[in-house]
Amino acid sequence: MSGNTFGVLFRVTTWGESHGAAVGAVIDGCPPNIELAGEDIQRELDRRKPGTVPLTSPRGEEDRVEILSGVFEGRTTGTPIALLIRNRDVDSASYEEIRDVFRPGHGDFTYFEKYGIRDHRGGGRASGRETAARVAAGAVARKVIAREGIDVLGFTVEIGGVTIEKFSPEEIRKNSLLCSDAGAAEKMRERLDAARMEGDSLGGVVEIRVKGCPPGLGEPVFDKIDAELARALMSIGTVKGVEIGAGFRAARMKGSECNDSISPEGFGTNHAGGVLAGISTGAEIVIRAACKPIPSIGMEQETIDIQGRPRRISVRGRHDICVIPRIIPVCEAMVCLVLADQLLRQKGISGSRPARETGTEQSEVGET
Repeated sequence: MSGNTFGVLFRVTTWGESHGAAVGAVIDGCPPNIELAGEDIQRELDRRKPGTVPLTSPRGEEDRVEILSGVFEGRTTGTPIALLIRNRDVDSASYEEIRDVFRPGHGDFTYFEKYGIRDHRGGGRASGRETAARVAAGAVARKVIAREGIDVLGFTVEIGGVTIEKFSPEEIRKNSLLCSDAGAAEKMRERLDAARMEGDSLGGVVEIRVKGCPPGLGEPVFDKIDAELARALMSIGTVKGVEIGAGFRAARMKGSECNDSISPEGFGTNHAGGVLAGISTGAEIVIRAACKPIPSIGMEQETIDIQGRPRRISVRGRHDICVIPRIIPVCEAMVCLVLADQLLRQKGISGSRPARETGTEQSEVGET
């Protein structure tokens, strides 16, 4: 299957299926001499793993990462880093009755049409289980970008139509939904409880903010940094839309409103979301990802089987009510992967770029 590798210089290949023996990632292009321990990766995996917050899947995976290569005496060696996460709590029995039936909203139909075969156990490769490998790889990328003082933070801005009314960074870690507005978080929980009682699910919106990103990252035509960020987030199965900065709101603004004024102190506003002409401005990068409702629901739905015959289906098994908040570390991971890749790409050309007319020297991206 093609399309399993992401990145140009910092390259990540993920592998594995939901109910297979394991999932994992191979990272090629990570610079040497970066301090890296299993705990660095485990910290991020623990944020994503199932069963840690209410209304999420009770699947009891420990998600313990094993570093198989590319690290010696606590430092990266510059060679490929292989990461392994074993599937310990697999229960495929509930999927037998839908072996030949396509679940609405899932990749069952499209995988079968593309390959003529599919792994029906939990969705196989199309399962959200694959995102564990992304989070593991993203933890390594986070170490790379942290050397440049770059920080990536994701949080919940909307679930089931309930939207935050204020942003309080200190509130994010205080509630299980990773919501920046305590009042909105409580209303979100009420919506989630109601959906659970109905056998239904909900979607939501995640915002990711990048602080400390230097100006100059991103290629100006096809590999714009905002295009790469959008591609990275859209590669997550649940994401159906991405906004940068003002996003779709910009279409309803005048130029005089949308343009960010510039002064010696910096940008007056940030409607551009930290990106102009596909290149980072040095301002905070602001991204939002719209996530669809979990497709596995208990309510009966109409579908067909592999012979094209009409069927009705009620999906059983262990499923979340909403991808949020577990999707947040996945979104953060994909943003970290883009930034790590763009940093390495910029380092290759930064030496040829003249310093600005301020008398300051241009430092190379990636140097510490």
